[in-house]
Amino acid sequence: MKLCKLDEIGQNCVLAKPVMTFDYQVLLAEGTMLRPEYVEKLKNMGITEVYVIEEFIPNAEEVVILKKDIEDNVKTKIKNVLEKHTYSHNEELSSLNNAAEDVIMNILQEEKVVEKVFDIKERSSDIYEHSLNLCSMSVLTAVKLGLSKEEVHDIGVGSLLHDIGLRYLTIQYSNKNPDDMSTVERAEYKKHPVYGYTALKNESWISERTKNIILYHHERMDGSGYPLKASDISLECKIVNVCDSFDEMICGIGCERVKVHEAIEYLKNFKNIKFDGKIIDAFLDFTAVYPAGSLVRTNEGEVGIVIRQNKEFPDRPVLKIVRDKVGNQVLGDMVLDLADVNNVYVEEVLD
Repeated sequence: MKLCKLDEIGQNCVLAKPVMTFDYQVLLAEGTMLRPEYVEKLKNMGITEVYVIEEFIPNAEEVVILKKDIEDNVKTKIKNVLEKHTYSHNEELSSLNNAAEDVIMNILQEEKVVEKVFDIKERSSDIYEHSLNLCSMSVLTAVKLGLSKEEVHDIGVGSLLHDIGLRYLTIQYSNKNPDDMSTVERAEYKKHPVYGYTALKNESWISERTKNIILYHHERMDGSGYPLKASDISLECKIVNVCDSFDEMICGIGCERVKVHEAIEYLKNFKNIKFDGKIIDAFLDFTAVYPAGSLVRTNEGEVGIVIRQNKEFPDRPVLKIVRDKVGNQVLGDMVLDLADVNNVYVEEVLD
């Protein structure tokens, strides 16, 4: 354990002591991973240093769907286009066709892309990042399901444009469950697919398939979705429905943000009810339940950091144990591959 200035906090540092207010209220508990947003909040509160665990984190083998340069370039393009957009002024939106192709080509060029497990992490509710992540997940799901090039392209474009109707809302929806909104706010929020579809329904540069994705991306197989409560929806819309529901949950758009494993459990619970079962299977086949870098506790009480995934067992990653069963710090390399042990599993996510 060492005292470390917040300006010196590196990636994946973990608290060795809780951070408390002057009246002994716990702000961050011992064992919390010091994410950048946590560090920034502590700085804003006038806190300058914290105790962290020394020699704690190995280099986690994080596997991402999009390369960093492609992700940054496409996100910037999406943001520049959508920020300038106003209702019925759609001239520049057509450039998102090319943005979708950039995502598709990056995914298809990745060696053995359909055989990998990817580390998709919860994050803040940035609508542009959400659209990009939805695009990459939906495209990868479509590729795994063997859809045609034209279908994959339309899914990519539809994903980038699916939430354009949110541009026309004046209510607050980030990290907020529609059930907690007022009746007026909830009704307005649930109109955003109609707003987006109406703005683009007469455009000739996007297909009817893409337009339907915008309109139906919140519908569900059991008719419990919105705005039309439709149950007979296309395969393309069902793919986007699954990926959109997952990504909204982990970034807090139109709902309270949850952990990745909680979002995955939600999809499993509603498999073949709200969501198409074969799409759920394809999506979960490449999605890590506990992303690389996650701090977890096993059922035996050990605390470890996820350092890589097991392809055949997305819920049984490889851990570096950093605290033993009685809470003592473990120095050196103590690696536990959960695929090799039957009686040990992740019981709790700590960060």
